[in-house]
Amino acid sequence: MAQLVLTVVGDDRAGLVSALAERVSAAGANWEQSELAELAGAFAGIVLVSVPDDRVAELTASLRSLDGLLNVAVHSGSAVEGRQSEQARTLEITVLGNDRPGIVRDVTSAIAAHALSIDTFRSRTLEAPMAGGTLFEATAGIQLPHDADATQIARALEALAGEIQVDLTIA
Repeated sequence: MAQLVLTVVGDDRAGLVSALAERVSAAGANWEQSELAELAGAFAGIVLVSVPDDRVAELTASLRSLDGLLNVAVHSGSAVEGRQSEQARTLEITVLGNDRPGIVRDVTSAIAAHALSIDTFRSRTLEAPMAGGTLFEATAGIQLPHDADATQIARALEALAGEIQVDLTIA
């Protein structure tokens, strides 16, 4: 069984997910995981599918038929069993502060400086209640190896939060 990662993007309209799901199903593939969203009138996402080895070419060709409706790029995935070992911990970081350029750069640089990889990252802007202005909110999920010291990354992020004047929650 092959694993494929599909990245998709197109102008948002009704039926995009259905058209993609139809192609996946018709090739005997299984839709395993996805993150899909509408952003500023565009539809974008990433989908993990598993497909029988002998039907990969069929699925890939079928996905090309979506051109004009949805641009789909197919990437070979790799089954990484045990990636999240029982000894590993997930650290979730939430940042909230006045919106300004550079917050994502600063936070992700601090994480990368500790040789940690971001598994998930979600962000948005929202209107600040009562105070006016715009807030920036981001949540990052980081898998810590069993031998990693969570207090080191927590201290570094807390120091950064003070420097860039954002609230930080680590769970």
